[in-house]
Amino acid sequence: MLDTSTLLSSMFSGAWPFFLIAFIVLFLKSPFMKGKIGEGLVNFTNLAVLDETIYIPVKNVTLQLSDGSTTQIDHILVSKYGLFVIETKNMKGWIFGDEHQKEWIQQIYNDKYRFQNPLRQNYRHLKALEEILEVPPTALTSVIAFVGECTFKTTMPENVFRGISYTKYIKSFDQERLNPLQIRQILSKLQRKRLVQSFTTDRAHVQNLKERMEQSVVSSPNAMTCSRCGSTMVLRQNKKNGEEFYGCSNYPKCKHTAPFA
Repeated sequence: MLDTSTLLSSMFSGAWPFFLIAFIVLFLKSPFMKGKIGEGLVNFTNLAVLDETIYIPVKNVTLQLSDGSTTQIDHILVSKYGLFVIETKNMKGWIFGDEHQKEWIQQIYNDKYRFQNPLRQNYRHLKALEEILEVPPTALTSVIAFVGECTFKTTMPENVFRGISYTKYIKSFDQERLNPLQIRQILSKLQRKRLVQSFTTDRAHVQNLKERMEQSVVSSPNAMTCSRCGSTMVLRQNKKNGEEFYGCSNYPKCKHTAPFA
């Protein structure tokens, strides 16, 4: 008689490499890893193209503001020409966007996905640095760097780039805005004020973002309410395909959802 346990053991022992490969592929395609890969590419470019003695890199900075909220900055380059704050986007497909739009669109074949306007996203980073470092707005420059196989299908603002072309924009600044003492003070304050780099910090920041999003929906006069339980509907994102939808804020007790229009 065939031993079922032996048969299953034999099947899985031969198939485990395929499961491992599939797991690695899925992990690398996750939003978290795509973001980390994009940040890594920009960090490598900064070190390879920009003189580190002129543009001092500070990466993955999480700061807590006076109102208790947090903001996470991908890259800061501190130089005598000011602070260059780089927001990284690792995306593919066609990218449609305008400086004044709240959301931009990523199109992959016939599928369209909405994402936050990175200029607005980076504006919050600039304001946080302005508050914490006590530097004037003129010392801060916003830079958006898209990496990955993407193509801009609309005319982008002058500080939005694909690939490494953002480095040429940064090197075009030649007016000194910070003296050596100010640079040392800024670097020192960044190290003191930044939260510890850890999984706990990242998780707390994500929770903070979720709470801010839910609060913004609650405070809106046009906030949607759940047709099942009457709670507020909040904007969420499908982790598998990136599509946005409205979900009940009473989740997981109520799992009602509605499409994002």
